[in-house]
Amino acid sequence: MDALRRPAISDAEETLDPTDWSDVRALAHRVVDDSIDYLRDIRKRPVWQEMPAEVESVFEELLPHAPTPLNEVYQQISDNLMPYPMGNIHPRFWSWYMGSSNVTGALADFLAAIQGSNLGGGNHAAALMDSQVVNWCKEMMGFSPSASGTLVSGGSMANLIALTVARNVKAGVDIREDGVDAVEKPLRFYASDQVHSCHRKALEALGLGNKALRRIPTDAKLRIDIASLRASISEDRAAGFQPACLIATAGTVNSGAIDDLEALANLASDEGLWFHVDGCIGALLAIAPANAYRVSGIARADSVALDPHKWLHAPFEVGCVLFRDASAHRGAFAVSQEYLESTPRGLASAEWLYEYGLQTTRGFRALKVWMALWEHGVAKFGRLIDQNIAQARYLTGLIEQKPILELVAPTSINIVCFRYSPDGIEDAARKALNIEIMLRLQEEGIAALSDTTIHGEHCLRVAINNHRTRREDLDILVQEALRLGALLTP
Repeated sequence: MDALRRPAISDAEETLDPTDWSDVRALAHRVVDDSIDYLRDIRKRPVWQEMPAEVESVFEELLPHAPTPLNEVYQQISDNLMPYPMGNIHPRFWSWYMGSSNVTGALADFLAAIQGSNLGGGNHAAALMDSQVVNWCKEMMGFSPSASGTLVSGGSMANLIALTVARNVKAGVDIREDGVDAVEKPLRFYASDQVHSCHRKALEALGLGNKALRRIPTDAKLRIDIASLRASISEDRAAGFQPACLIATAGTVNSGAIDDLEALANLASDEGLWFHVDGCIGALLAIAPANAYRVSGIARADSVALDPHKWLHAPFEVGCVLFRDASAHRGAFAVSQEYLESTPRGLASAEWLYEYGLQTTRGFRALKVWMALWEHGVAKFGRLIDQNIAQARYLTGLIEQKPILELVAPTSINIVCFRYSPDGIEDAARKALNIEIMLRLQEEGIAALSDTTIHGEHCLRVAINNHRTRREDLDILVQEALRLGALLTP
């Protein structure tokens, strides 16, 4: 009876390759043509738009069991995906600090997928390219060629990898073997009260807990207050804690503020702390001719996290973490497995890159960075960083010219925090008004902003991290914010 219920199994072998390559070739050409038009005409489209109900319903359909012609599959993409993006490649997307991608990087991702290499390591060209891109990142940050690093998914993972190494080095025990319970004195990590939330998540994941991260007050420029930091370290030592790691921020997510890296490097050296720099926003200032001075001291860090998918404009996702001490980096993750033993020759005769992070399977992230750097040269990316900072200064000037607009935080690099602030308005009403301005800008497809609260003050936040942004886009933002503010104010 069971045999009768079993589906017939054919002796014919199958593959996912097409039976007719010419059909796929024709569709591939169409996809490329449509993609080029999509980028060329980006200013003609809204930054963001709400999906109609019939489009949302497409993404609720059940698992397909029967085949669908590829042309029809692509038509679904054209109709239901491409018109409704997050919007971050649009020149007036400033909601969050994201890169705006580039066409070369998109082609690179296609080629990487075609080649299909797993970057866990091994003796093949993609693994060498991965290491080369890490070496280029070291050079950009002023690190020694003997330093170490690895490509990861983004800043959150880069910071997790860095803090893992910091924990292991400063634990005073073999934490990989014995675990965090073996640590005699509870470890303490220090960062400003503007630190990114990924650091809390990292310390929770590392078994240290949120209380292990001590947030230090910031000064008028939203940088970590060094006197308060020294006092906190002294207090913790007296209370029986082990100060372990100082997390400096090169570009806070709220305002772009940059901690005094030289002073913090000195303090970390004096106190025997691991010095980590979260540079996922601003580390790449190091390659910007007019603004590199802002991250002076970054090369003194024990570890640095940075994001090529931000100011190198690589398509998502690619982050990087660097270490001055290569042995400490590898020592935090390397394991020996009989199925991944090295051989004197052949495919397994090269270094295993998985020994520098948590992933054994690693995507080929390097190619999109490698191709764009070869195409444009690092100097152009540096000029684009300077351009974004100059645009933030321009926007700041526009805001300062309008009495009804108010800057809420000093503009440090490329993030501008402001609000529409009529006379006599109470805080709750002003917050509601500014949120409504933000939402209408989004819904009308004009611009995408975010909002935040800095030292108790609510504001709109403009993060200019887009190589397509022009000053006229910022003129439009101010004009439309003023229009909506006047429309919404009784």
